[in-house]
Amino acid sequence: MISNLEKEFAEISDYWSPRVVADVNDQSVKLAKLKGEFVWHDHENEDELFFIVKGSLTIRYRDREDVVLNAGDMHVVPKGIEHNPIARSECWVMLFEPAETKHTGEVIVEGTRSAAQQRAHLQSQDQQSGGA
Repeated sequence: MISNLEKEFAEISDYWSPRVVADVNDQSVKLAKLKGEFVWHDHENEDELFFIVKGSLTIRYRDREDVVLNAGDMHVVPKGIEHNPIARSECWVMLFEPAETKHTGEVIVEGTRSAAQQRAHLQSQDQQSGGA
C-alpha cells in the first residue's frame, strides 16, 4: 500500500475527525486536521503518539506542564492521563495508537467518530480495487 500524506490530508474536511490511513500490526496510523480546542479526555488503556506534520499543537495536562509541539515534533501521551489538545491555527497531525482507541476516550461529543467511521473510506477503496 502506498499513501501520500498531502493527498490523504486533502481528503480530510472536518477538524478533529481522525482518518485511518494504514494499520500496522494492532496499531492504526491516523491523520487528522486540528483547529481550536478539543475536549478533555483520556485513554484508559492506550498510549497515544502525536507526530506533527504541519503547524503547531499544545497538549494541555491537568497534572503536569503543557507540551508545545511544532512540525517534526512527536510526543506520547501516556495511557490514563487526561489531556486536551489545542491548535490555535490549522495543524496536521499523524497519530499512532491501537486500532480500537476511541479518539475522545469515554467522552462523547458532537465530533466523536467510531473506529469504523474513521476507517470507512478504506473499505470503499478496497471495493474499488476489487478487494486486493
